[in-house]
Order: sequence, then C-alpha cells, then structure tokens
Amino acid sequence: MDHRTRGCAGCLAGVIGASTALLTWAPLARVSVTGGFEQEHRDLSVLYVDLPLVALGGALVPVVAWTLGLRLLGRPWAAALVAVAALGLGVWGLTAWWTPYERPEFMG
Repeated sequence: MDHRTRGCAGCLAGVIGASTALLTWAPLARVSVTGGFEQEHRDLSVLYVDLPLVALGGALVPVVAWTLGLRLLGRPWAAALVAVAALGLGVWGLTAWWTPYERPEFMG
C-alpha cells in the first residue's frame, strides 16, 4: 500500500467516522430540535454547538487511530481494525455520555 492509498484510506475513515457519529447523534438530538410535546423543549443550540463538535470528533477519532495504528503497527489492516475499534468506542461514549437537556414539565 503506497502513501497515496494510505492517505485516501485515512480520509475515508474520517468521512465514515463523521457520518456514523452524526447518524448516531441525530435521533438523540431530535427532541431538542423539534421541541417535543407542544414545542416546549426546543433548544436549537444543538445545531450550532453540538452538531459541529460531534462531526469533528467523529472525523478525528478514526483518523488519529488510523495514523497511530500505521505508525505503531505498520500494517494497514491492523490500523483499519484500530480505527474501527476507536470509532465504535467513540460512538458508544457519545451515546452513553451525551443526552440533550430537557426542562422538567412542571417548570413553566
């Protein structure tokens, strides 16, 4: 595998990571965007704060893991496994840690 192919594989890992993170994050953020029941809980800050951070994190985690895997292991298939594992752990951490803020119903 030459340097150009390794670079393209790293970029592909970033695109796949960003899209996976966004597709996993979007159902959790739906309540904040639509507002829930009678649009009482609408919080559009998830679109201009959380959305870019999730996309950036989803793109950077597999790329960094891919790069470290290539440097330390030297084999592209092992680096790909490291990148997939890092992406899986990152998405799991995102879904376990991030929850949108929901104001209690009794607070007017």
